[in-house]
Amino acid sequence: MTRRAAEQRGRGAETLACWYLRLKGWRILARRARVAGGEVDIVARRGRTVAFVEVKARSSLDSAGLALDRHRLKRVAAAAEQLAPRFARDGDSVRIDALFIVPGRWPRHLANVWLG
Repeated sequence: MTRRAAEQRGRGAETLACWYLRLKGWRILARRARVAGGEVDIVARRGRTVAFVEVKARSSLDSAGLALDRHRLKRVAAAAEQLAPRFARDGDSVRIDALFIVPGRWPRHLANVWLG
């Protein structure tokens, strides 16, 4: 897969992830929120919870899970830490989630995947 095709696939997966989260009652605050040293695919809020969501689109759940390793999560956590003051309010719960997009299956949303 070319870099451009991978980029398009990733954007499509993020769009699908946003729709899925909206159906589950989340409000999308930002997509591809960038800071020095990283980015977060989706920032979403539901009630008093702000989730920084990493989206992985792969051909199977196993390969999606493998694509989200400790190194990648560490980068997302660092970006989320810088972004939290922009999106979270006093008293909010902040967490890092993962959302796996696999063809022919419902998206799989894993809450609180980073425990630092």
